[in-house]
Amino acid sequence: MKHLLTLKELNEYELLSIIQKAIELKKQPDAFFEACYRKGLLMLFQKTSTRTNLSFQSGMNQMGGYCVPMDWDSSNFSLSPIQYEVRYASRNCDLIMARLKNHDDMLQLASYSSVPVINGCCNKYHPCQALADFMTIYEVSGTFNDITLTYVGIHNNVANSLIIGCLTLGIKLLLVTPIINDTSWDEELMLAARQSGHIYTVENLSDAVSQSDYVYTDTWIDMEHFHEIEYQEEKQRRIQTMLPFQVSRAHLSGYSPYIMHDMPVHPGYEIEESLIESDTSVIYQQAENRMHAQKALMLHLLQK
Repeated sequence: MKHLLTLKELNEYELLSIIQKAIELKKQPDAFFEACYRKGLLMLFQKTSTRTNLSFQSGMNQMGGYCVPMDWDSSNFSLSPIQYEVRYASRNCDLIMARLKNHDDMLQLASYSSVPVINGCCNKYHPCQALADFMTIYEVSGTFNDITLTYVGIHNNVANSLIIGCLTLGIKLLLVTPIINDTSWDEELMLAARQSGHIYTVENLSDAVSQSDYVYTDTWIDMEHFHEIEYQEEKQRRIQTMLPFQVSRAHLSGYSPYIMHDMPVHPGYEIEESLIESDTSVIYQQAENRMHAQKALMLHLLQK
């Protein structure tokens, strides 16, 4: 039984196969309308969600399965040790997708589950997002050869999953990350990145942009903290530090890489609003691809 908790679980062949299957699913959805017939997906949410929630429900339903969304805090997962609740819950479904705050809880969930567990986002990794990201690059460019991707923003869960994918696929990745989320840091992963020969830390955004086929940014403020009163001081510190690294026409310096963002978008912060709808933006394509990539992932985990 396989889980997908970080993206490290997939070798190059498996990752590329899932991406290619996702493109096939996108082109020919009707060919897979019974691929998950009567298969059940339990969806556990400890964090808010738009894309993860909608894409998993839509994807499983389109393949003939069904979904059971469950709020973590209004269930007994918030009251009882995870190991007991998931031993029961996994007897009622074929897959579990969990969107949790802490990676340690994700590991415990997978450890005691009798069905595959998918990490729908946690503080350290966001593998489902990365699958859609790499699918989008492959769809647009037709290859991963000689592709340079820049990630500019907070070093967070999204950055980690992009690093893992680029290590696996051999993509050149430039990291422009002035601030690090301490809870996201993966020292072992960063050691592998530094030794890879194709993942680099760059201090100047303009230097990265001049080399890039794709420029990817993400929110500077974790979604669960965006409106918290007690987080406002840290929010302002981050804004002041990160504004010089905003993805804007001025900072693109005349270059026109494809623009990526995992959403939700905060225009005027990590990205200039006009770029969201620009000709080089693949943001909505990237977001749509969440569903197709997750369909392919579920088929892979179910060995379909």
